[in-house]
Amino acid sequence: MAEDVEVEKARLIDAFETMRQQIDRMIASPEIGTAGEHREILETFKMFAYDRGWQKRIFESVDAGLTAEAAVERVQQQNRRRMASSTDPYLRERLSDLDDLTNRLLRTLAGRMDGQDLHEPSIILARTMGPAELLDYDRTNLAGIILEEGSSTSHVAILARAMGIPLIGRCRDISEHVQAGDRLILDGDGAQVLVRPSDEICETYSESIAFQHEQAAQFRAERNLPSITRDGVRIQLFINAGLQADMAHLDALGADGVGLFRTEFQFMVSATLPRLEAQQEFYKNVLDVAQGRPVVFRTLDIGGDKAVPFLPREDEENPAMGWRAIRIALERPVLLRYQLRALMAAAAGRTLSIMFPMIADMSEFKAARNIALKELARFERLDIARPAKLEIGTMLEVPSLAWQLDPLLKLVDFVSIGTNDLMQFFFASDRSNPRLTDRYDLLSPPALSFIRMVVKACDRAGVPVTLCGEMGGRPLEAMALIGLGLRRLSISPMTVGPVRRMIRSLNVKQLEDYILDMIDLEDHSLRVKLRDYARDHLIEL
Repeated sequence: MAEDVEVEKARLIDAFETMRQQIDRMIASPEIGTAGEHREILETFKMFAYDRGWQKRIFESVDAGLTAEAAVERVQQQNRRRMASSTDPYLRERLSDLDDLTNRLLRTLAGRMDGQDLHEPSIILARTMGPAELLDYDRTNLAGIILEEGSSTSHVAILARAMGIPLIGRCRDISEHVQAGDRLILDGDGAQVLVRPSDEICETYSESIAFQHEQAAQFRAERNLPSITRDGVRIQLFINAGLQADMAHLDALGADGVGLFRTEFQFMVSATLPRLEAQQEFYKNVLDVAQGRPVVFRTLDIGGDKAVPFLPREDEENPAMGWRAIRIALERPVLLRYQLRALMAAAAGRTLSIMFPMIADMSEFKAARNIALKELARFERLDIARPAKLEIGTMLEVPSLAWQLDPLLKLVDFVSIGTNDLMQFFFASDRSNPRLTDRYDLLSPPALSFIRMVVKACDRAGVPVTLCGEMGGRPLEAMALIGLGLRRLSISPMTVGPVRRMIRSLNVKQLEDYILDMIDLEDHSLRVKLRDYARDHLIEL
């Protein structure tokens, strides 16, 4: 209990002021930059730091007789009871931010300044971490972060990604198996943590890291080499992006453009629906960095496991096939119109390419397309600067749409095959279920035949078709896709180098003749046969 309430209040006032100054300095750091989702995350964090309601509840607890420290802890316990049981990922993310602020305020009250020095290369292990807490650590020796909670879309993960810091989340109960000073290997590519590895394993990983660095240097040196096969076929390589920080990969990798820009992250990290001006500025910055290279914006794919705070969230037995993406947009057309308006304003005088996600039949595409055309007509009617050209396409990720290709291809400007969702719907197999990971192979005759059918229909109609998904980023799978007739791949930035190298070692005509003979087989998978083919024909995988 407090001996002198006024003294405790004075301590709190000083602590709040000191903490806010620390946060202001963090956000002003050149390392953070001036734009991007990570910047918006920190600005939202700053908003919490200046929240009068939070401060008022703490001072009320001091008036009730508690010390400053006890008051801060009481208010946070109340927040945890109210929010910890929520299944809403947005609320749980807000709780992580409040934990960060609470700990920061307590450290300030105790006279401990922020800034945690690391005297040797270190991996930080924590239950959770707020975005600003990450900035407290000395970057020189921060090798990586392991969290028991968190996900790839958590605020600290987005910030770490923008800063180039490896991070793995959802490592349940790992703190029970690790002690301070233990040797760890954080394998970001394999999403695994090795605890107290032997010298032999460490040596193996060290050699692997050295090889990856050497290979990455080779890929960088090859970034300006054209993605042309040995028999002269040009394959366009685009990248998938979702953060403004991803756009730097265009120049670094020599990519042809962005085949899929996921627009939902900006909405997922914002406390409210992003203002029209903020959306417009964000999209304009993306197009500016692209410098005339094509960028295909996918309209909001929210719902399911991508919750946003400004829409009600209901529990669904199968959220991947529930109320999400275009289904939300058509039920709440104002949301789609708002985003399209921002995109069109951002692309004034330039080409704007947009595509709609989760289209299951023609009526959905036509309804979404009509909304886009009405927005464009509004720009013309009001004489507002508008895109020089508007291209409207669709994701093909629901198998039913493939049986309406003929009428669809008369309306679309392009098609993008989204294999991540498409293949789990195709095989009725949850891609997040580890028991089904190896049950069905994307290199099976049925899957390859389906993709071939779509590609040939698009070719006959003269409609560009791109494949965007993890499948296209694996050299063996990419080889098969090129053999099926695909000439445009949109893939993860880290896979551009290996896929380009594979392409340059490939003879397309030989491959097409081989793979078309294979896709009618009754085999469970063609993976072994395709790998043997690549080995026999000196294709670099």
